[in-house]
Amino acid sequence: MKKKIVFMVINMNIGGTEKALLNMINELPNSEYDITILMLEHYGGFLDSIPIEVNVIYLKEYTELKDALEKPPKTVALNLLRSGNMIIGLSFYTIYLISRVTKNKSLLFRYLLQNVPILTTEYDIAVAYAGPMDFISYFVANKIKAKKYIQWIHFDVTKIGFNKSYASLIYNEFDHIFVVSAEGRTKLVSQLPTLQKKIDTFLNIVSPKLIRQLSNEGEGFEDNFQGIRILTVGRLSKEKGQDLAISVLSKLKDNGFNVRWYCIGDGNARSEYQNLIKKYGIENDFILLGAITNPYPYMKQCDIYVQPSRHEGYCITLSEARCFSNPIISVNFAGAFEQIDHNNTGLIINFSSTQLYNALTLLMNNETLRLKIKRNLEKEIINTAEEIEKLNVIFDLVWEL
Repeated sequence: MKKKIVFMVINMNIGGTEKALLNMINELPNSEYDITILMLEHYGGFLDSIPIEVNVIYLKEYTELKDALEKPPKTVALNLLRSGNMIIGLSFYTIYLISRVTKNKSLLFRYLLQNVPILTTEYDIAVAYAGPMDFISYFVANKIKAKKYIQWIHFDVTKIGFNKSYASLIYNEFDHIFVVSAEGRTKLVSQLPTLQKKIDTFLNIVSPKLIRQLSNEGEGFEDNFQGIRILTVGRLSKEKGQDLAISVLSKLKDNGFNVRWYCIGDGNARSEYQNLIKKYGIENDFILLGAITNPYPYMKQCDIYVQPSRHEGYCITLSEARCFSNPIISVNFAGAFEQIDHNNTGLIINFSSTQLYNALTLLMNNETLRLKIKRNLEKEIINTAEEIEKLNVIFDLVWEL
């Protein structure tokens, strides 16, 4: 009999969390696992990348709940009152105020989901896999029947809005809590010490063989640029730090470096970044390539890979860049030192335009350092597939019940 597991996510947008999920699913033998992905929204550039044998279901009620979950509660209540739903509007706002005073979002989620039935299928393991979304944690723990429950943490709890009071309540309902880096685990334990025994590290799965294979598919750069190509991959958002890259490229150009910076990804900061690029007058040299499902030809062909994120959980694009031998610069976010050996397989800097500029000029001017990093990356063995054994251990415990 196959082991049944359900992963709940927001959508299948092109991002590190979604890619990590797909990588893990691809490592789970189809003959042994019956996998379901439960999504809040039928959306995302990775929808077509879901293996055909995976069951895909959606929370159809989410369209009616989305405003209540994403908009300011006062706005939601006022809209309900204006539309004539006096009782519903007052009830919603009252429940919201109570949940805020008691620091227990479960009261609000229970109210919103009162007419949503528990899923009929029972699973061996139910996983709240999405990033920092308390609603998904609540839904998995209360609306899915399973023998074991897992909470996955893909972010740095000290950097993103983390409701410690609520987390201490809802995470207590899970059997295991996986964090995607050792440093991230340490930070979570510091926030929730009473749950320490449940918290473990589970590195994002990367398949170097598949990544290198995909790097030979597609054309990559097509602009015939003859200078130094710098690449960054990630969602266009303040979290990912592309604004730092824009200011640094301007300084590099002003100082005569023949360099061009390419960004793969899309997001809500695109318009802001376009205006910033225009302000610095580097429209021809800071290229926003948009969302690309296969960034690996670009990773293979670039001269330097830079990860300028303000914070990360465990940066999967950094793991992927390490599959190639091109020099890497990374900001010192959670998990960076777990991936990069400073001065040997890359350079780690603080989030600083001065430090990023100095690191780039050092690499561009120091051929000895570039060659040393290339050689060390070529020798490096990236193997995260062993993390799957942690799931197998949990499944063994389930089958013993």
